Amino acid sequence: MKRVAAGVAASHPATARAGLQVLRDGGTAADAAVAAVLACCVAETIFTGLGGGGFATYFEAATGTVTCLDFFVAVPGTDGDREPGPMMSVDVFFGGLPQVYSIGGASVAVPGVPAGCGEVHRRWGRLPWAEVVAPASALAKTGVPIPDAHARTLDSCAPALAWGEGAAVYTPKGRNLVDGELLFHPGLATALDALAVVGPSIFYTGDFAPILVDAVRDAGGALGPRDLADYRVLETPVDRAMLGGYEVRARHDLNRVVDTIAGLPADLSRPRRAIGLADALRDQGRQKIGDTTNVSVVDPEGNACVITTTLGLGSGVWLPGLGINLNSMLGEGELITDDLAPGRRMSSNMCPLVVIDGDGRLAVAAGSAGASRIRTALIDTLLGVLVDGVDMATALARPRFHVVDDTVHVEPGYPRDELTLLAGAGYKIKQWSGLNHYFGGANAVGQAGAAGDPRRGGVGLLL
Repeated sequence: MKRVAAGVAASHPATARAGLQVLRDGGTAADAAVAAVLACCVAETIFTGLGGGGFATYFEAATGTVTCLDFFVAVPGTDGDREPGPMMSVDVFFGGLPQVYSIGGASVAVPGVPAGCGEVHRRWGRLPWAEVVAPASALAKTGVPIPDAHARTLDSCAPALAWGEGAAVYTPKGRNLVDGELLFHPGLATALDALAVVGPSIFYTGDFAPILVDAVRDAGGALGPRDLADYRVLETPVDRAMLGGYEVRARHDLNRVVDTIAGLPADLSRPRRAIGLADALRDQGRQKIGDTTNVSVVDPEGNACVITTTLGLGSGVWLPGLGINLNSMLGEGELITDDLAPGRRMSSNMCPLVVIDGDGRLAVAAGSAGASRIRTALIDTLLGVLVDGVDMATALARPRFHVVDDTVHVEPGYPRDELTLLAGAGYKIKQWSGLNHYFGGANAVGQAGAAGDPRRGGVGLLL
């Protein structure tokens, strides 16, 4: 089998370049992935940020070990001295239909991105921490041009992102930023420079902790100093499923990506697989936007690190003088489960994964954005490269379908014979007018190359 070339795939050229720079400087996949994630927190704040949470999957080539880390957000309130106030509802139009989200201080959960980046680096990094943070710090000092795909997402999410202090960032001329205009966060360079010197603890027990607590509580939230001080990165079990002779490994996510792969039909040839694939993907959840982004990295030693992070839509609560918008996870209805309690880790659809070939070597390192469409994007990508035999860029760019109840949402250009089979099986077909970020934002590095999803302005760069 072909060896996977070292490279980076991400949803912004600046993010991918940050990761590639660290690989060139001798960093591991973990070093490069952390550098790229921190760059995301500058260049992709429509999707993510230091005030968000995420997950990481690491493949160690020497041992074949796969480790999944959970640094998603936790429910605040362990201090017990504050009750959250009301949230503010905002209508976000997506696919022509309004979706109701809630933002404000009460929507803010305990962030995990700083802690998660620190733990990935501690376990598998090689370069000094400050060198890993440096590319993001440099980007924060200048700002980063916004790609057209991100600008189109902003058009959908502006009611939340451009609320309050966000207006000066995302609508600096009285309108939403457009393709090529500069996305700049005043104060973010100061935050990243301090992070480089002190480390992630600055957000949890250091100088930024009281700033964070005061900002959230002043906006009606319940997050307190104990919530921050007690936050820990968790190691989670690894699920496994076979696909076309390969083994897929990933965390057990809310949307059950690995379980869905295990439930695919035995005959994966086209067009016959369409109905079985649709049945496996049938999604009883509501359609949500999901501000999420992903980084996939492979280093020259064959190690892989995939990290997916999110801010939700963003709460509109900003850390004063630091340019950081906090997450709105407690306002994301799709993530609210019956077992939530102070200190409890929230659930998520995010599923960074790796695929191992029959010889125990890495075949694919991939992840995706897109809330409930993460599963759709990942499975379609894996079918493309592992079953259909196309290159990574083709697999990511080809039209997809996503199933909601008995409706198949489909991008233009999807094979008509498969849609005919789906209609004959009782599915309603809803045609979309073009490739759309609704259908996820996968990116991957593998034996089939490196590529980012064009729906999110993604790129893949090889070392």
